[in-house]
Amino acid sequence: MSRTLRVCNLEDWFAGGERKEHFIQTLGDALRDIGFFALAGHGISKKNIDASYETIERFFNLDQNTKKSYENTEMARQRGFTPYGIEHAKDNPEPDLKEFWQTGRTLAKDNPLANEFPQNFWPHSCAPEFELHIDGLYNAMEEMSIELLKAASLCLNKEEDWLPNMAQDGNTILRVIHYPKLAPETPDGAVRSAQHEDINLITLLIGATADGLQVMDHDGTWIEVEGNHEHIIVDSGDMLQNLTNGLFKSTTHRVVNPPNVTSDRYSMPLFVHPRGDVDLTPLPEFIAQTGGKALYPEINANDYLFQRLAEIGLTS
Repeated sequence: MSRTLRVCNLEDWFAGGERKEHFIQTLGDALRDIGFFALAGHGISKKNIDASYETIERFFNLDQNTKKSYENTEMARQRGFTPYGIEHAKDNPEPDLKEFWQTGRTLAKDNPLANEFPQNFWPHSCAPEFELHIDGLYNAMEEMSIELLKAASLCLNKEEDWLPNMAQDGNTILRVIHYPKLAPETPDGAVRSAQHEDINLITLLIGATADGLQVMDHDGTWIEVEGNHEHIIVDSGDMLQNLTNGLFKSTTHRVVNPPNVTSDRYSMPLFVHPRGDVDLTPLPEFIAQTGGKALYPEINANDYLFQRLAEIGLTS
């Protein structure tokens, strides 16, 4: 029988006392074991989630020329629209069967960091509610991510603000994804999202509109993750794995093709990134806990990110 992901309830974190300690322990156990858990009690209403999905569905149902008018290749596709068949998993030549929109933090023009990030732009003329729903979701999920990073810091016997400080004004991205129905000419071996690991510190994935997400277990079998809005699926990425020398796992996962080839799927992951200058070199205390040898490279977050963007086809 296939196992399921551990469930952490964010309400326990805010309750304090023994409930908070239980939350920290469960989160830490999950990230050390398989790098994934399901987050209950996240506080984002089903009404707001449904409204966001309805908004992105309307956008992705626009004609291709309209959508492509919001494509910007000069910013490594870190903002705006990326067409179907562009991105592929690292070491997989077949493109993923998806199109998506990416947005990041909104900074005032007089903010000292305003030039550090690409500027957000929005499809106001064809989807006037897009900014309201998607930027609102970004802000709510990023606020939640800071609480999770606090708990993860305590799991690692660090100060509560250790990981949140790395993510302060980091290049965190919300990606809204459309997996269209499968075309007859879909290449053999092409899947909605080929098996991969996330690049960043942690990822928060609002329950998708359909099943399909699978997480690889230790024995190579796949854990099926149900698509629902009750849980947010959280996983630790390669950057956190690098920093902790593998104490926290970055686990392979994928989105498989559906049995009904005419069905669409939508999902909304938030990829939480540190600032580009953050040093991800494994720390000595984590090296000591994982066998005494550095298993991952000395590298900063900016170099790590752009190396991976090239590997998955989003920049050259």
